[in-house]
Amino acid sequence: MSIHFPAAHVCALILALALMVGCSNNPFRTATQATPISLTPPPGVAAPAHTLQQSPPALTAQQPSYSNVDGRQLEATLVRSRQESQLMQDEIGVLREQLASTSSQLAQTRTTQLPQSLPPGGNAATPTATQPQSLLSPALMQAGLMQAGLVQLSLPGVESRLDGTVVRLEIPSDRLFESGSASLLPGGAAILTQTSAELTRVFPRHFIGIEGHIDTEPLQNASWGSPHQLTAARASAVFDFFTSRTSLRQGQLFLVAHGSNHPVVSNATAAGRAKNRRIELVIYAEQAAGPD
Repeated sequence: MSIHFPAAHVCALILALALMVGCSNNPFRTATQATPISLTPPPGVAAPAHTLQQSPPALTAQQPSYSNVDGRQLEATLVRSRQESQLMQDEIGVLREQLASTSSQLAQTRTTQLPQSLPPGGNAATPTATQPQSLLSPALMQAGLMQAGLVQLSLPGVESRLDGTVVRLEIPSDRLFESGSASLLPGGAAILTQTSAELTRVFPRHFIGIEGHIDTEPLQNASWGSPHQLTAARASAVFDFFTSRTSLRQGQLFLVAHGSNHPVVSNATAAGRAKNRRIELVIYAEQAAGPD
């Protein structure tokens, strides 16, 4: 038995099948344009790592290596540099003190308007006819008289300076005594003899303090219990020498033992410690009673 369809129905069926299948040759199909694919991520979404632009690696600075440097050599160099720096500071301090003392002496001399030399046969306590005594205070008068006496002293190798109204003479202990003792050296006796002669000539009746000073190094001689004991013994040795072998009198001398309490420079260097070991002779403006 055969079934016959009308020709119109067959054509309609074929057209429907072609539209459903989507044949590329379908004359009734509308051509569509391909949408390009964007690699940019939407907001809030990180881009894939392989799409990011890679920057060249940063160059790291090459650090210096100290593996080949001798640490002991560096330490020795540092210690030497510190010692040299401290020595220079000590020397600068001494120069500053000397400059200040010189400036003070010059200012006092100009203020008092005293002559730079004494009349024949005179001494530091003898006023001159040209001295304006009524215009000067007692302190300025004393400073001027002591300054006038200071310039008359002739003591090579002994540092002298005006300190207010007193004159200070510094004698290194290393030139007077044996190391760590209060025994006078032969050269020390000669220095004290010359010093006594000058003091008798310029300051014949003035009070004189004999002050002992030392550095901060530990004492090598076990017979001294403290730095004050050693400085007291050394001051006593100078006192005994002056009173027994020179014309200076006991009534115008007195002793002071400072120990290491009054250094003039730092004790950090050997030069500073040597300068702090000293005997100071302090000449005062006041005079002891006695015959003219």
